[in-house]
Amino acid sequence: MVVYKIKYINMKKAIILLVIMVFGFSCKEKEQKVVEPSNKELAFSKLKKAKLSSGTLNRIESLPSRYIKPRPVDVWLPENYTKDKKYAVLYMHDGQMLFDSTTTWNKQEWKVDEWASKLMAEGKTKDFIVVAIHNISEIRWNDLFPQKTIDYLEKGASIQSLSNEKIEDVKSKLNGDNYLKFMVEELKPIIDASFSTLSNKKNTFVLGSSMGGLMSMYAICEYPEVFSGAACISTHWPGASPNEPNPLPDGIFKYMETNLPDAKTHHLYFDYGNKTLDAHYPKYASRVDSILAVNGYDNSNSKNLMFEGTDHSENSWNQRLDIPLTFLLGRNNE
Repeated sequence: MVVYKIKYINMKKAIILLVIMVFGFSCKEKEQKVVEPSNKELAFSKLKKAKLSSGTLNRIESLPSRYIKPRPVDVWLPENYTKDKKYAVLYMHDGQMLFDSTTTWNKQEWKVDEWASKLMAEGKTKDFIVVAIHNISEIRWNDLFPQKTIDYLEKGASIQSLSNEKIEDVKSKLNGDNYLKFMVEELKPIIDASFSTLSNKKNTFVLGSSMGGLMSMYAICEYPEVFSGAACISTHWPGASPNEPNPLPDGIFKYMETNLPDAKTHHLYFDYGNKTLDAHYPKYASRVDSILAVNGYDNSNSKNLMFEGTDHSENSWNQRLDIPLTFLLGRNNE
């Protein structure tokens, strides 16, 4: 475990607000099905009113899908984007929280455009674009929970953090596998057909926070032939509300032990703070370290970092976003 100390920002948020952030924000080979853009529904339009530090934001307002509820998808392009060269692609969850704080529910943002532009300009990362999948608050947990981890729990177990629901009842509500099918079978082919991308595994990455951190881990395990790197920020290891008894973390870790992708060809980044909702995460650090080690990961291809004094918010994540971006997309990984 590595500990980084950075200044703590007191967000003055009650713990109930942070739980809402987790649940209600506004490694097996699989064959990909190609879906080519064929109509106006699949055409990206530039958001002229988006307040960015650099680059452009392009959106499909309601991307149709066979697997998940239609939603907006944004694509951020760097200032000097040109079709004359190819770009790596970073897929991110909770897309409405990434670029423009004037439109977010809490007036915070990840500052993705600021960090991406800076790192590319300094030559610290390869050139890349960002695909931002919006969440739908009412079903965010259902979409982002790593679905197959439930299979690693004992039948009949109840989850107090989910109102004492039985495992079998919880399973029927989960949609994480379909969310990944949407990403891989529907969205990725559209992105690769619409933009100048490097579409191979080596240049395709996924990143998210909280439940999005769990889904990023799940994505690289379920589709190791698609994603070469995943960054999981303030990963929500409790899986639901952090109330005991809670068997969900054990199921998540057992799944990871069995399904992490090949350490020789993949990179994994995890981090966490120790304030507000993040205060529930440090106790899981040693188990994460152990699982990484058992699966052949070391400091060259994995991280599990603690950021002392930081909380569960975009204003904490946007202070350290350069670290996972450089780890995944750094020139040394080319």
